[in-house]
Amino acid sequence: MTIDEVVQRIGNVGIIPVVRASSADEAQRAVDTICAAGIDVIEVTMTVPDAPAVIRQVVRHYSGKVLTGAGTVLTKEQAKQCLDAGAEFLVSPGLAPTVLQAAAAEKKLAIPGVLTPTELMSARSEGALLVKIFPCGNVGGPKYLKSLKAPFPDAQLIPTGGVNVSNAAEYIAAGAFALGIGADLVDLAALRQGQTQKILEAARALVEAVRQARQGSTTRPSQS
Repeated sequence: MTIDEVVQRIGNVGIIPVVRASSADEAQRAVDTICAAGIDVIEVTMTVPDAPAVIRQVVRHYSGKVLTGAGTVLTKEQAKQCLDAGAEFLVSPGLAPTVLQAAAAEKKLAIPGVLTPTELMSARSEGALLVKIFPCGNVGGPKYLKSLKAPFPDAQLIPTGGVNVSNAAEYIAAGAFALGIGADLVDLAALRQGQTQKILEAARALVEAVRQARQGSTTRPSQS
């Protein structure tokens, strides 16, 4: 996929589930459960044991039906491993120019993490099309995102950290391009107990919350 196609798909879905797990098998089950709920974008973090192999398996298993990315990508070496495994996008918790450069060399999307206006300006100057705001919930949540959007109205921001179904609509109204959601969606305790229905219901509720929020908001996902 092209970078523009990946950006458009993330914008259309409006949700990036962040999969963290203690084993490759657990991560795969989390991915399968989320996909069963109708969310076809997945971010597998590098904190998952043997994450590149998990990414490769997801890419092969879903054969293009699921947009698969890698998260917590910190170095150029990790970026290359994930891209070689088939990741269509890379996400970092902070601004790592070498990761952006590695993705650009392969014509793939990299989403850096920032928190402050200065960091956002730096990310945009490095060519970032989408930017993760992390940890957004710890510094004011939707109100902070809205304040950040004021001087950067065309910035395509993905708040992550503390985002859940109860505040999803507020984030969309504040101008979020998409939402990054980890533990509040991927409930590992429920997964380990075989309670996949709980995760399915949470995912479907989140999809509906985003859909309704977009219908009631003048904010729409825009693609570069």
